[in-house]
Amino acid sequence: MTKFLSGAAVCAISFAFASQAAATEWNVSVWGKRRAFTEHVEKLAELVSEKTGGEFTMNVSYGGLSKNRENLDGISIGAFEMAQFCAGYHADKNRVVTVLELPFLGVENLEQERAVSKAVYSHPAAADEMAQWNAKLLMTSPMPQYNLVGTGDPRMTLEDFKGMRVRATGGLGRAFEAVGAVPTSVTATEAYQAMESGVVDTVAFAQHAHLSFGTINQAEWWTANLNPGTVNCPVVVNIDAYESLSDKEREALDSSVEESLDHYLANYGELLKKWDAVLEEKGVKKVEIAPEVIEEFRAAAAAPARDAWIADMEAQGLPGQELYDLVVKTLADTKAGN
Repeated sequence: MTKFLSGAAVCAISFAFASQAAATEWNVSVWGKRRAFTEHVEKLAELVSEKTGGEFTMNVSYGGLSKNRENLDGISIGAFEMAQFCAGYHADKNRVVTVLELPFLGVENLEQERAVSKAVYSHPAAADEMAQWNAKLLMTSPMPQYNLVGTGDPRMTLEDFKGMRVRATGGLGRAFEAVGAVPTSVTATEAYQAMESGVVDTVAFAQHAHLSFGTINQAEWWTANLNPGTVNCPVVVNIDAYESLSDKEREALDSSVEESLDHYLANYGELLKKWDAVLEEKGVKKVEIAPEVIEEFRAAAAAPARDAWIADMEAQGLPGQELYDLVVKTLADTKAGN
């Protein structure tokens, strides 16, 4: 055997190590299973890999890296490079984006939800707050207005809501509390068990989550038009990881966000088209709440929640009124087609 490698062999090995070192691999923490709620994350990983010729890849982990309530903590310590979380899981850590969870904001579709989220995420107060967790807001996870599934007799009036044990987080939970319900903020992955065991009577989710987490399989009815609001679930990246990307990698990531969201909205739209067929297949009654009951609900929950949120944020030195006004203006502009 020769003791020394030829020059060509040394060059080949050096090139292999250099190529290996140049590759960037990110770990991405989400939860549950692949579903409409995570399609933009999956699409982002696909696009980034394509644009960099496989030099920048993302490993999307469904619960293998962290619990869903701990994803922002994981980002802050650099346990992984990207994560998805929902604001209602730890409202004290992401106060700014909870403006998007206020009840009865008037958001009517996913495009409007995307627009108002983008506006809030771009506000300096949002960036500053996330920077405390070494996190950069990358994109939202637009969801339709939440509605209830439940067992027993349908809840048709505000009187029916009194004492109702409902899985609802953040601003939605406070909205139901305002009309006498008893909210609990168990995580999405715990909702089925909470419903099965009778810990809750009803669960507030978007359609994909009722499917993914099995609550639709426990349900006897579903409210088609209550639409009290939704939750906001950002996708964030670790700032150190983001800043360590090469210019090419960063461009690949940034340029893929809007395309990933377009894919997400198209995919979710297909799910919504099939929703009535899902209800029929599973024997779930579609319930329409009377308009006057919805107005009662809005009167009891919307203004008090808004005023309390603004006062709370302002007391903490955050621009609560400015953020709320930003949402209102952005929503009006989006509806007007501006």
